[in-house]
Amino acid sequence: MLSVRDLDVRYGKIQALHGVSLEVHEGETVALLGANGAGKTTTLRALSCMLPSTGEIEFDGSTLTGMPSHDVVGLGLCHVPEGRRVFPLMSVAENLEIGAQRFKSRYPADLQRVYELFPRLREREAQLAGTLSGGEQQMLAMGRALMGRPRLLLLDEPSMGLAPMIVAQIFDIIRVINGQGVTVLLVEQNAAQALEIADRAYVLETGSVSMSGRGRELANDPRVRAAYLGA
Repeated sequence: MLSVRDLDVRYGKIQALHGVSLEVHEGETVALLGANGAGKTTTLRALSCMLPSTGEIEFDGSTLTGMPSHDVVGLGLCHVPEGRRVFPLMSVAENLEIGAQRFKSRYPADLQRVYELFPRLREREAQLAGTLSGGEQQMLAMGRALMGRPRLLLLDEPSMGLAPMIVAQIFDIIRVINGQGVTVLLVEQNAAQALEIADRAYVLETGSVSMSGRGRELANDPRVRAAYLGA
């Protein structure tokens, strides 16, 4: 579904990504792991064309390199950014409606699906998004992306800053979303949780892919365990 070859990204004179190559197959959950500053968020932002890049990005036969980001969404690739980025002065329902711009005719059915995944959002639908807890805002950001009926969902640090009980809920929901046919590319510092649900994973170090493999294989790799799992 997604093929990335020799992806380079620069911030001025600083090169953030160095020839990153990866693949995501339809129906998979793929994790992208790495320390702070390794280039994980930059990779997702480049894939959704929010950053200029060089190299090849192909999504379901379409070349994304240089495409406007709103056209990328139109192809079925939706990005849930780090930090949630909900619209704080708009209600939960209004935030979700923004995500439904591509499929307004299907809005009632899609809204019902999101509320089934996130019952808390139904309870808070009239509440301003800025007054929600961190976990509720993460649910809203994911729900807003799902209103766009993504075929590939990019999730950037969905567990960041959340209590362990909420983290478990978020990862359970990611499993359900994937089981419903949405392919997932997940950036996550919680390597243990990410590798538990990932079919495959890549490890980024200083802007380059240093390791890749099946999720379980990497979870048992001594280098990954020492660097990311505290073992």
